[in-house]
Amino acid sequence: MGFRRVFEDETAVGYGWEDGKDKLCLKLRDEASAPGPGFHVAFSAPKRVAVEQAHAAALRVGGRDNGAPGLRPHYGAHYFAAFLIDPDGHAIEVVINAPA
Repeated sequence: MGFRRVFEDETAVGYGWEDGKDKLCLKLRDEASAPGPGFHVAFSAPKRVAVEQAHAAALRVGGRDNGAPGLRPHYGAHYFAAFLIDPDGHAIEVVINAPA
């Protein structure tokens, strides 16, 4: 999806397109716990090719396919998504819901 590390400090790291302007921020918290069953995170892609590229990149780094990139008409006429299981077992979706 073109994200890169745009900031970091001792307790957080942010990813996005522009320095200092994160779109995804991961923070270390002592009281945090891992998500449980049913956890699902979806990333909004800017175009369909980004869904395909994100899926391929995730597979290269140890993710498992849980639904190849493609249209999901049961979610809508333009819902184009890919589903993965990350190396820690979490369900990940990359999606765009717009005409091609």
